[in-house]
Formats: sequence, structure tokens, C-alpha cells
Amino acid sequence: MFLGEFQRGLDKKGRITLPAAFREALGEEEAVITRGMRNYLMLFPKSQFDVFRAKIREMGFASIDARTFRRHFFSGAALVKPDGMGRINIPPALRRHAGLTDEVIVAGADYYVEIWNASHWQEEQQKLAKNIDDYAERWDSLGF
Repeated sequence: MFLGEFQRGLDKKGRITLPAAFREALGEEEAVITRGMRNYLMLFPKSQFDVFRAKIREMGFASIDARTFRRHFFSGAALVKPDGMGRINIPPALRRHAGLTDEVIVAGADYYVEIWNASHWQEEQQKLAKNIDDYAERWDSLGF
């Protein structure tokens, strides 16, 4: 399980250091990094990515929505494994997609990790705070 929000620097080689708790949650497992739904990245343990990939396969081939989703999700994906210092290398195309430059937010999202440009993350958090009552109504359907 991935929990918490951490600020990290992106080095000149395009690497970030994962928080110790996230490295522990990954264990020795490889991970898959790919585009998020908007201007962020998603990092999955390989085993969780495989579960997600199986669900995507069930969507069928004929649906244009399924094909579009596959293109977005898989074409930019890359296997990564933290090095001895806990760093992962983020491919240039993914850094461009998320607008990653120097300061990055690494945020736990239960079974995966989101990686954001720090200013985009702040905008997202401000939007959440401004519209919290609207979100609360949606969250009610989850049984809270």
C-alpha cells in the first residue's frame, strides 16, 4: 500500500528518489511507470500493473474507447526498478507529459503512486479544497 505525499527533486539524469516507505512497499519487484489520465504519471508495482492490464484486455478490441485508452496507457509505459539508492529513471517522454522539471511530488494512491510536477499538484490540491463539498457528495456513494 502506498500512502503519503513527498516532495522530491528531479536530477539532471531524470531520476527521482522514491520515499523509503514506497521502496519497501515495492520490495524487489520491478515497477511500471506510465501516463496518468492528465498531466501526471502513475507508477505501479509490476504485479499490480499485470492485474490492471488483464482488466484492460477484457475491454475488447472493437471499441474505439478501449483502443484509445490502450494507446494512451501502454505506448508511454516503461519498466523501472529502483537502483541501490532508491532512484528510478523517468523516461524523457514521460517527463514531458507530466511537465516534470525540478521539484516533483510523489503521492501514494493505495495500490499505485502518482508523480506530479509540484506546481500542478498544488493547483490540484487547491481545486480539491475549493470544491470539497462537491467531492463529499460524490464520496458519499462510496459509503462514507
